[in-house]
Amino acid sequence: MLTTGEQHPWAVHELSFGENAYWAQHDAREDIFYADASAAGRTSERPVVVVAVNGGADDAATRALPQAMAKAEALLIVCGDPKRINSLVGAGV
Repeated sequence: MLTTGEQHPWAVHELSFGENAYWAQHDAREDIFYADASAAGRTSERPVVVVAVNGGADDAATRALPQAMAKAEALLIVCGDPKRINSLVGAGV
């Protein structure tokens, strides 16, 4: 799960153990992984990727969405204000 605004509380919790432990959990691929959307380039492919457009700058979300789509092997779920998301991806223009 990637967030464009405030970090998911579980990501904050996991990061409290340090960056090495946090990314080791990612690499183990044994559980859901929560990250800031800016880390999308570092994350690996997953069957399902969820992007929460929950704030942050528009350019961060605009960069995160195609990266997330490339990482989603089967399903991409995008959550947030539909008007904002559509404007970011150029839908309805």
